[in-house]
Amino acid sequence: MAFLQEAELWVGVGLILFFALLVYLKVPNAAGKALDAKGEKIQAALDEAQRLRDEANALLASIKARHQAAEVQIEAMLKEAESEAHRLEAEAKASLEEQIVRRTELADRRIAIAEAQAATDVKAAAADLAAELAEAVLTRRITGAKTDPLIDRAVGELAGRLQ
Repeated sequence: MAFLQEAELWVGVGLILFFALLVYLKVPNAAGKALDAKGEKIQAALDEAQRLRDEANALLASIKARHQAAEVQIEAMLKEAESEAHRLEAEAKASLEEQIVRRTELADRRIAIAEAQAATDVKAAAADLAAELAEAVLTRRITGAKTDPLIDRAVGELAGRLQ
């Protein structure tokens, strides 16, 4: 019975008893269940992460589509604004040209009226001056003579010219 005194034998027996106790206490089942539960939690977290990733990808695709639609809309708005600016520029040019033509015509009319008024004023001033000169000449001659045929003829001509 010398083999009962060897340490390796008792280590082996202890190891076998340890494993038997573990099996008896259902430790491998509990460890398996714990590992299975942990695996399920990890799988649930992975499934949740995959679902969130899919949602994020769908949201990203939606945002990209809206961004592209917005870019297309912005481009269309820019083109429309550019054409509107060109149209307004053309209208402004036409309006300005019309105003220039109207003001030029108005200035021409005012100049013509001023010229006519100036001509009338000059004629009136000339007539007044001629009348004053004629009166002065007549007054000097009348003081010296009763009638002068030259003056009578000039007064007649002057009256004809003034009418």
